Parts: sequence; structure tokens; C-alpha cells
Amino acid sequence: MDFEKEIAKRRTFGIISHPDAGKTTLTEKLLLFGGAIQEAGAVKSNKIKKSATSDFMEIERQRGISVATSVLAFNYRDRKINILDTPGHKDFAEDTFRTLTAVDSVIVVIDVAKGVEEQTEKLVEVCRMRNIPMIVFINKLDREGKDAFDLLDEVEQKLGLTVTPLSFPIGMGYDFKGIYNIYEKNINLFSGNSKQHIEDTIAFDDLDSPELEGIIGESHAHNLREYLELAGAVYPEFNKKDYLDGSLQPVFFGSALNNFGVRELLDCFIEIAPTPRPKMAEERLVNSNESDFSGFVFKIHANMDPKHRDRLAFIKIVSGTFERNTPYLHVRQDKRIKFSSPNAFFAEKKEIVDISYPGDIVGLHDTGNFKIGDTLTNGEKLNYKGIPSFSPEHFRYINNADPMKAKQLNKGIDQLMDEGVAQLFTLELNGRKVIGTVGALQYEVIQYRLEHEYGAKCTYENFPVHKACWVDPEKENEEFAEFKRIKQKYLAKDKMGQLVFLADSAFSLQMTQQKYPTVKFRFTSEKES
Repeated sequence: MDFEKEIAKRRTFGIISHPDAGKTTLTEKLLLFGGAIQEAGAVKSNKIKKSATSDFMEIERQRGISVATSVLAFNYRDRKINILDTPGHKDFAEDTFRTLTAVDSVIVVIDVAKGVEEQTEKLVEVCRMRNIPMIVFINKLDREGKDAFDLLDEVEQKLGLTVTPLSFPIGMGYDFKGIYNIYEKNINLFSGNSKQHIEDTIAFDDLDSPELEGIIGESHAHNLREYLELAGAVYPEFNKKDYLDGSLQPVFFGSALNNFGVRELLDCFIEIAPTPRPKMAEERLVNSNESDFSGFVFKIHANMDPKHRDRLAFIKIVSGTFERNTPYLHVRQDKRIKFSSPNAFFAEKKEIVDISYPGDIVGLHDTGNFKIGDTLTNGEKLNYKGIPSFSPEHFRYINNADPMKAKQLNKGIDQLMDEGVAQLFTLELNGRKVIGTVGALQYEVIQYRLEHEYGAKCTYENFPVHKACWVDPEKENEEFAEFKRIKQKYLAKDKMGQLVFLADSAFSLQMTQQKYPTVKFRFTSEKES
């Protein structure tokens, strides 16, 4: 029975948005309400030396953006909550897409002034494809922004969602008075100086009462009644089953920076959000309440603690319990490994855990055994599906800027590529190394981390490539041999030793496909699931 209870307590979710919508700030405030931290760091200001709890990599503190997913866990009202704070910047979308395979639900953060932005559209599309339950949080209400109904329309049209507001703003910007919580039927008044503490809430279930005028003023009271009547007529009533099916998305309004509207979001979230969901493996559907352990690696991170050159593989537990010092089967390598110090996370703070349950994220010390997408089980041969690997869009030669540090450079490149930060190609012709990334900003991150974590310096040179195509020969025939001879200067091996054709233009790729019809090309490094 304890096992079932532990599963019922778990809520594992990701926070997604366009950069700068306030995602990391919201993560911090959820931790603040959960009692996990005592004081929030100022995320944006470089003058203030405190920085966001979830942005623990040095480069994130300097740039004021998140470049890697952080994992944070805390307890709130007898629930165990696991948050995955993802990067918003499109250059780090790969990390975010992979993280979405490990969450059971999602909170989408939208800036009240900017509305729905491009990166939000892409991420929500992935969630919709997977039917992940979503809650929308419209942030920064203390600033001037779009009308609440306009925003709700925009969310429906641009993101293709069916929304229902569970809270509603009273005024906005300089005129912002507070929020009426439709879900709990109360009013939360905004005082404007609430960054350090938590606002009081007034229970208020009778909107026709003349007391409302006394609390928020005559014109606001009139508008609120009118808006709520309109919202009740236009939007469907909240239904938990529709939300869990991914066909209805509740919307909350607030200001994360001012701690405002965050408690309402969190209280509703722990009630309605799903417990750990079943996950599809290539072999079968695995339910969270199965007694046999299984889990998969969705992220690898080197040097979380620069003092110890450690490398952690993040595992999402899908079923059963994961216990310390128990040997588990590494399915790809077909060997058993046991772990003496599995970690639970609070940003960069880690603590060793003896037992973990479905929904939990565990960090395992890794000496190079794991790849993203690997499965661990009690013994059953399972392979979890849908861990994406992208075809790079940018390519550059990487050169060693310090010949004395060749060993450190090679080790650094090797480990960073395992993290899925980028992909490494070694040219067949001359052995030169080419790094392919999804976004150009990745090169800065790689350069910075090589220098600060491995003591190695590198420079880049442009390498004009249109697309990386993984070569899938059906058989080694004459045509394939001719293809390899003619295209020799465009052929490389990836980190797994797979042959890759680096096409220099769309035309060249098209001509190659026509000339060598038996040579099959794939545009991701793994076979599509």
C-alpha cells in the first residue's frame, strides 16, 4: 500500500516558455511557497550577486538565461513535487524537447505584454502531440499588457488550445488591484510590495455582495462581475478529466516576481495535476504501479560540481522502486550495474537517496556508461521511445588553441557531446573534428565550458554544410562503394561510429539521392520511433 501512496504523492512537471517570460522566476517562487528556499535570488540583475536557484551553471549567471534543464524537488502539503526548469532560448530547444519526455504535465508561462511567442508555439505543439496536460500561467500582471480576453483568445488561436480561466485579473499594470480566484472563490489583493512575503487572501464567494465595492472600488467591482459573467458564458467549465486528457487547459493570472497568483497556481496544480503516467516502450506500455523497476536517461550533465569532475546521468523512474546498491540491467550494454550514491536534486545541491519512486528524477554518477535514451530495468529488455535527437543546423571545425592541452580538450569534447549539447563528426578524409549544433549560441557555451571546466581552449572555423545525413546502406554494393569514393571529402563518422554524409547544399543532397538510389539517408542519428 505504501508504494501506491508514494506514487499518488508525486507530481513531476516541466515549466516551458519563450525566453524572458519569467519561467525561472516562477520556478523560484514555487520553491519559496514550498518552503524549499527562504529568499528568492534576483534573476535578471547582474549587479545583484544572488542569482536564481535553478540557474546554477556559471555561464547562466552571467548571461541571465537558462542553458540547461535543472531538476528541483520539494515537498508541499504532503505532495512530493519535482520541477524541471527548462531553457527557453531556441538554441537550447533540444534539451527542452528531451526533458518533455520525462514530465507528466507542464506549466506554460506567457508574458502579459508580449503574448504568445514563437518558442512557446513550438514547445506547446510537442506537448499537444504527446497529450501532456498543460496549465497556462499568464505572468507579469503588474506591468501594462494585453487585455485578459485578448490573451485568452490568442492562446486558443495560436497554440490551438481550449482554455478555461481559473483566476481573473482585477485591473492591470499601474491599475492592478489583484486577482479573483474562480477555482477557490476568493480575492487576492495586490499591495505591490510583496516580493519578500506572501499576500493575504480574502474568502469571497458572493460577487453580488456590496462588500465587493468596498474592497476593490466601484468600477473594478462592476467590471469584475461583467467579465466573470462573460467568461462563464464563453469558456467551458473546468473538468479535471478533460484537463488530464490534454483537451482542456486551465489558465491562471499572476506576477511571479511579486509572488502574486503563485500560491493559487500551486494549490490548484497539486490537486488536479496527474500522478506519474504510463510510458510507451518499444515492447509495451509500462504502468507506474508495476512492481518491477524501469527508468530512462533523458539528460547527462558533466561537472555539476567543478571541484569533482563528476558526470551525472538523470534518470526518470517510470515504474517500480529504484534502490541504492541494487544491481540493475543496463539494457543497451546488456550488463548489470549498481549505484552506491544515487542523488536527488535541489538545483546544484544533491543528497543521496536510498529509495526513489515513479515520477522521481534520480542522478546517477556515470563513468561513461550512459547515453541519452538508455534504459535501466530489473531485468526486462525495454527500450523507451520518443527521446528525440536532432539534425544539427550549424557546423564548425573545432581547433585546439592550446597544444599543451590536447588531452583535456578531447576529454571535454567527448563529455559535452555525451550530454547532447551538440554532435561531433570526424571527417574520414583528414580526421578533422566538426561540431554540429541546433543553435549558434551552443558554440559559446561549449567554448566557455571547455575553458572553465576542462582548462582547454578552442577556436572555431566555419564549415559550410547544409545538412547532416546519416547513411543507412542496405548492403555494401558497387553503388555504395562508388558513393563513398566520390563523396569522400563529405563523409564523416559520428561519435557512435555511424557514417554521415555532410551535404554542402540542398541541391547536392538531391543530386546524390538521385544518383545513388539504393543509399538511404536519415536526418536524425537514431531510427525514428
